[in-house]
Amino acid sequence: MTIETENDPYELRDLARRARVVLWDFDGPICRLFAGHSAEQVATDLVSWLESRGLHGLLTDAERESLDPQVVLRAVDRRHPGSDLVAELEERLTQEELRAASSAWPTAYADPLIRTWTAVGSRLAITTNNSPRVARTYLEKRGIVGCFAPHIYGRTRELRHLKPDPHCLNRALNAMGVAPGDALMIGDTPSDHEAAGRAGVPFLGYARSGGKAKLLRAVGADVVLESLEPLLRLLRNAGASGRPE
Repeated sequence: MTIETENDPYELRDLARRARVVLWDFDGPICRLFAGHSAEQVATDLVSWLESRGLHGLLTDAERESLDPQVVLRAVDRRHPGSDLVAELEERLTQEELRAASSAWPTAYADPLIRTWTAVGSRLAITTNNSPRVARTYLEKRGIVGCFAPHIYGRTRELRHLKPDPHCLNRALNAMGVAPGDALMIGDTPSDHEAAGRAGVPFLGYARSGGKAKLLRAVGADVVLESLEPLLRLLRNAGASGRPE
């Protein structure tokens, strides 16, 4: 049974119809950022850089072995918040993300869905834990940055504001002048779901695998798609009002 068969089609329609503003996570729903540039290697390189500075003891064994660069960055920030060390580590991660953007794989149906949603009258924003410079670079390469700009909200050096904190969602809502209930977030992780919940924004899960879908459903996501195609089809059937019927 596919993931789509577990969804109520009327729920999906209602989520899309109510969304005056759509807040997109970046890595996952829009692209696979590290498809051609290993995130695991980036994490290993960040750990090696810390150790070259005599900071081996700064991370726990689990953090050193996590193979997730965001875990490494956040661990250092917890111990030295706002420090030059964190700023330098964050910039190193941003540079690696920028390299990854050149070989990122577009998520199937994401580009036409973005264009169609814009065409039917909804406004779009990026709300991501990646660098906003990286998101903009990728969107420019795909020719769709105009669907989002200037509303691209990502990682700052205030790392306590990373999702699941709703900071970047709240920034988008405030800048776009929309109430949380009139927005929709598309995300692919439990932290996206939690951030949406804390901001009061309805949530649509995207999962490229059954394992990711189970994680999202386990934290309470009601609608989880394994493909963006049903949503694209729904929007393409929108009436003259610009709202899916």
